[in-house]
Amino acid sequence: MFSNIIIRADASLNMGTGHIMRCLAFAQYLQKHQINPIFICAELPENLQIRLISENIEFILINAELGSNQDAQITINLAKIYIVNWVIIDGYQFDFKYQKQLKEAGFKILCFDDYGHCNYYYADLILNQNFGANQELYNHRESYTKLLLGSDYTLLRKEFLGWQKWQREIKPHASKILVTMGGSDPDNVTLKVIQALSLIFDSPDDPPQLPLLRGESKTGKCLIRGELEVVVIVGGSNPHFESLKNYCDTLPLNITLKQNVDDMPELMAWADMAICAGGSTNWELAFMGLPSIVIMIADNQREIAQNLAQMGLIISLGWWENVSIDMINNAILGLIQDQNKREDMSCLGRQLIDGKGCDRIFQAML
Repeated sequence: MFSNIIIRADASLNMGTGHIMRCLAFAQYLQKHQINPIFICAELPENLQIRLISENIEFILINAELGSNQDAQITINLAKIYIVNWVIIDGYQFDFKYQKQLKEAGFKILCFDDYGHCNYYYADLILNQNFGANQELYNHRESYTKLLLGSDYTLLRKEFLGWQKWQREIKPHASKILVTMGGSDPDNVTLKVIQALSLIFDSPDDPPQLPLLRGESKTGKCLIRGELEVVVIVGGSNPHFESLKNYCDTLPLNITLKQNVDDMPELMAWADMAICAGGSTNWELAFMGLPSIVIMIADNQREIAQNLAQMGLIISLGWWENVSIDMINNAILGLIQDQNKREDMSCLGRQLIDGKGCDRIFQAML
C-alpha cells in the first residue's frame, strides 16, 4: 500500500482548468482511502490554489518550463522526498521523454490522456475516460502498459456522488438553462451564448413585462410564455467576467452570473438543459442526466463531442468559430420544446456514467 501520491498537472487561461479538476476528483477519492495526494504545478491560478486549500490538499508550485527535462527532474526529486510509488501526470506537455525519465527513476506512472497525444508511452497505466476511446490510440507503448479506456473510468468529484439515486423530472418545456463554457474561456464563447439567449426574448410588439419565447421570429408566433431563467457559470480563470456582467445588466433577461461555484451538482439538478463546452463537464452533465448543447472550444474536444452526438447524448454544434449566434438560438429553441429528445438524452447519460470510475482506477493501481 502507499501513503502519498504525486499529481503533476497544470491550469492556465490557455489550457483551461480541466486537467486540475479531474485530478481533484481522484485526489478526493485518495483522501477517502487515507492516501495523501500532493499536487505539483508549474501553472496554477489563485482560484484553484484556494480550491485545493479548501480541500486540505497540499500543492507545490515549481518554476520550470512545462514538460521540460527540468520539470521532470524537479518532479522526481519531490517524489523521492515524499517517498511515493506512483506519479500521476495529466497534460499534453508530458511526452514520452518525460515519462521515460520518471520510469528510469523508479516510479510507476498513471497517465491521464484524451486522444493519444504521445508518440510512445512508458506509463504503467493509461486512463482515457472518453466514450469511444480505443486501443489503437496506444499501439506504441511498453508491454507492461495497461489501458483503462471508456466511460467506466469516468472521474467524478465527491460532490456529485451523492446524486447517484436522484431522478430528474423532464418538463414539457425547458425553462431553466445552465451555461458553462469551461474554467477559462479565453475566446469568450460565453458572450456568444448569452447573445443567442437574448434573441429568444421579446420583439417590439411584445409587452416588455412579459417576455415571450419564440420559435418563429418572423411571424411572431408565440410557442412558450413565461420567464426563462438562465444561470451562467464563469470560471475563476475567465478574464471576461466584468464585461459579461455589464452586458447582462442591459438585457431583458432573467440571468445570473456565478463565479467559482462549489455547488455545481445542485445547479445541474436545478436546470432543465445546459449549453456547455466539450470536455470533462460533459461527463458530469451525463451523470446528472442533464440534456446539453455542446460547442467545442478546444481541439481535444472534437472527437469526444462527435462521439457523444452520434450516440444521441448531446447536441453538438461544432467548432466555436463556425457556430453563429442564430445557430445557437435555433438549437436552444429546438431543445426547449422537444421533451422526448430531452428524455432520451437524460436516460442515455445516466446509463453511460455510473459514478464508480475512481474505484476501478484505484483497483488497477493495487
